[in-house]
Amino acid sequence: MGEKLTQADIEKIQAEIEHRKLVDRPALIAAVKEARAQGDLSENFEYYAAKREKNQNESRIGYLERMLKFAEVIEDDAANDEVGLNKLVEMHFDDEDDTETYKIVTPIRGQSLEGRVSIESPLGKAIMGHKSGDKVFVEITPGNGYYVTIVSITPDDADDDIRSF
Repeated sequence: MGEKLTQADIEKIQAEIEHRKLVDRPALIAAVKEARAQGDLSENFEYYAAKREKNQNESRIGYLERMLKFAEVIEDDAANDEVGLNKLVEMHFDDEDDTETYKIVTPIRGQSLEGRVSIESPLGKAIMGHKSGDKVFVEITPGNGYYVTIVSITPDDADDDIRSF
């Protein structure tokens, strides 16, 4: 089983693959040819740098294509007033008396330090489907965890960088 992706995630990945194949690849091939034409390859740093960039692009294309091949498409069936994918959720952490806002995302997009919480993380699993005002227990280990109170839920229509996969 592969990564869990939404249809929007798949479209962004396809757009990145297309850009890398149609724009980046020809430019990188041209850079390698130009550097090779400069002569002695044994001391030609530009040649090795251009070759490395070209290979990194090809690796990224392969990685993204494999990701799509094995992806599991998931749907967000949460109502507008419920916690679901791509929604900004403001939560009050009761133990710390602190309020923070996180975007709920697919597992591959999760990055708590950047304000994105995966639906498969303990916090993400606990709050999915809940509504504003709900107090939710987030279980970390059996019997241990903390409480959060959902303050607000808003859709996040911001178009994330396609290169964040």
